[in-house]
Amino acid sequence: MMSSTVYLVNDILDLSIDRSHPTKRLRPLASKKVTVGQAWLAAVILGSLSIFLAFVFDINFGIVLIVYCVFNIIYSNALKNVVIIDVFCLALFFYLRIIAGSITANVGLSHWIIFMTILLALFLGFNKRRQELQVIDKESGYYRRVLSHYNPYFIDQMISVITSSIVVVYMLYTIDARTIKEFGTTHLMYTIPFVYYGIFRYLYLIHKLHKEGNPTDILFSDIKLAVNLVLWGAVSVAVIYFKL
Repeated sequence: MMSSTVYLVNDILDLSIDRSHPTKRLRPLASKKVTVGQAWLAAVILGSLSIFLAFVFDINFGIVLIVYCVFNIIYSNALKNVVIIDVFCLALFFYLRIIAGSITANVGLSHWIIFMTILLALFLGFNKRRQELQVIDKESGYYRRVLSHYNPYFIDQMISVITSSIVVVYMLYTIDARTIKEFGTTHLMYTIPFVYYGIFRYLYLIHKLHKEGNPTDILFSDIKLAVNLVLWGAVSVAVIYFKL
């Protein structure tokens, strides 16, 4: 509910820009299927209810939700126009989500999930910015101020660094002493090729085929990427639970 709240607020603030975007113009607010007043009402109801329920469940969970909401408002009003920081904010939001998950599940966060969450968020965020630059080239009516500070070469350099970091961190995770002790096997390393392929396939779809940068859309539209994810999951289950 809190995620929906901040998405609604962000769409309200970006309304004029989204109406010039080839796909975002189809969103309920941009296409005028939903009025600004209705969106504000929904945001207030969802935001208030989510904070109330979070504090009822766990006070720390409520605090995380408030921090998540405040930083999203700051992002929507200012930080989304600051180069590089805009993508780092997206990584922060995903990090706050896994903190909320660890609180509700009463499970401590390992440093590996923190590293991977932040790196994957940066990876997806910079690829999304690259895709938006392509839209600008084709649709001169669409413009976001922060995009004037980016260019494809600059973004590609950052993506290269992040891609290498993701693979290295994942490889270190599979052979970490705590991981081996937890699962009782070193065979989790056999999932590494699927991580390589998944990242390379995603980059291929973005850079070569110019697919839309939404990772969910890409996952459900590309059969090879979906099969790779299933195989990664199957091998992980086989290694962790069946000690293969």
